[in-house]
Amino acid sequence: MKHWIEAARVRTLPLSVSGILIGCFYAMSQSTFNWNIVFFALTTTLLLQILSNFANDYGDGVKGTDNADRIGPTRAVQSGVISPAQMKRAMVVTSVLTMISAVALIYFSFKEKYLLYSLAFLFLGFLAVASAIRYTVGNTAYGYRGYGDLFVLVFFGYVSTLGIYFMFMKEIDPKLILPATAVGFLSVGVLNLNNMRDEESDRKSGKNTIVVKIGGAAAKKYHFFLVVSAMLMVVIFSILDGFTAGQYIYLIAFLPMLAHLGRVAKNKEPRKLDPELKKLAISTFLMSVLLSLSFIYFLQDIFVQIYVALTNPH
Repeated sequence: MKHWIEAARVRTLPLSVSGILIGCFYAMSQSTFNWNIVFFALTTTLLLQILSNFANDYGDGVKGTDNADRIGPTRAVQSGVISPAQMKRAMVVTSVLTMISAVALIYFSFKEKYLLYSLAFLFLGFLAVASAIRYTVGNTAYGYRGYGDLFVLVFFGYVSTLGIYFMFMKEIDPKLILPATAVGFLSVGVLNLNNMRDEESDRKSGKNTIVVKIGGAAAKKYHFFLVVSAMLMVVIFSILDGFTAGQYIYLIAFLPMLAHLGRVAKNKEPRKLDPELKKLAISTFLMSVLLSLSFIYFLQDIFVQIYVALTNPH
């Protein structure tokens, strides 16, 4: 059980639900909510992330990408604690559970009224499962061709945030594209850190990530663009949505992000970037939680009181 928990990479799970939280709570702020949708959205997202982690462990393990040159934590297939056959069976089981959860989510979202929406989201569910697997599995794995960043932006940003909001509201609020893109960019930032850390081993094994293609120096600039742009987009969204002063409580999460950028700027040894993955992921999750809570009207007064206390200590 310990090895399976490690293979599931629990530290990546909070990041995967960040967009879901924002979409759910934004719908709640418009007096629309359904706990069944929330539960199955979270379950589907978490299972999809675990499937992606299993597939990544399996794909990189059988290809030999995970080897002695790799800097990050030792993977299950790489170390032999879980065999390729066992991991493959786990991927099949997790895929089935993901689709069962997705079907339940679609049912509670659309019932019998919106058949076309149901079919569209069912197709999206199959696409998400296939994409999670094909990231590193197979001869045409897109993660080995530099398309992993696009997958993360689409599914962690747009599909999770805009998709769950649409399931509640049956429409898209254009403003929500800003925080959806922000969560997507920050999630890509976590992947970029991972690829910066593994640049040398990936290059040797033929895994052509964006970092391998553009080099470590350019990858740092790319990383700054992702994180800074994400912060700006959330602020612009807040202005457009008419936030009051107390609702800007999420700015607290920007402090560790800025500190993180400082450490990345000074970094000269890729292996030392490994702790930064967790820090950026947690900062993103914290931002999404505080932003989500700021949508709830009865909490806004509390945030205002906190803001007043912080700005007027006497």
